[in-house]
Amino acid sequence: MSLSRFIYDKVIMIDDAGWGDLILGVVVGALKLPDRRYMERRIPVTAFQPPNFERKAYLDEAVRIAEEIVAVMRPDEKTYFKVCSGYILSRIRSYLKQRGFHVETTRIEGELQERVEKGYIDWCIEVGVPPERLREKRRFYPLLEWVAEKVELRERLVKTGWRSWRERWREKAYQIHLERVTKAKERYYIHKP
Repeated sequence: MSLSRFIYDKVIMIDDAGWGDLILGVVVGALKLPDRRYMERRIPVTAFQPPNFERKAYLDEAVRIAEEIVAVMRPDEKTYFKVCSGYILSRIRSYLKQRGFHVETTRIEGELQERVEKGYIDWCIEVGVPPERLREKRRFYPLLEWVAEKVELRERLVKTGWRSWRERWREKAYQIHLERVTKAKERYYIHKP
């Protein structure tokens, strides 16, 4: 009996975090097995803002990261890539295939997913988001409320290229901000001596 498939003894898994989150860009992480070498890079929020968003600059950034993964992790012909199925990683998959690597589109779970997710949360904390706003898996509304607290300052951290931001959420953030300012003024005047 013969094997009809090549056995790969090295695997590099690639995943992302932040794609569906309101603020910042996306964290892309790679984990090489069996030695568990890990690296992560960030696609900046500017890639998700006009005019870069319309040009899909985030996909170009993803390819730049793929080039760096190849340079740092030095895969060979016995390396097998498992890349998350997310759209942001589509050009990474294409790039790796063009380079002659075996690439499987898959769902990433476990250690890599947790590390990439932690990388995104750490980035949020770096820009001032309180950790308690990041505890839930569904962070959209907590992040929207955080942006709304100081919308004129924090909008620069938002993926403003999203049509939903322009057509719905931007107005909602300013509305939340106005309501908070109005309530603060009311409290001030009620308690003013």
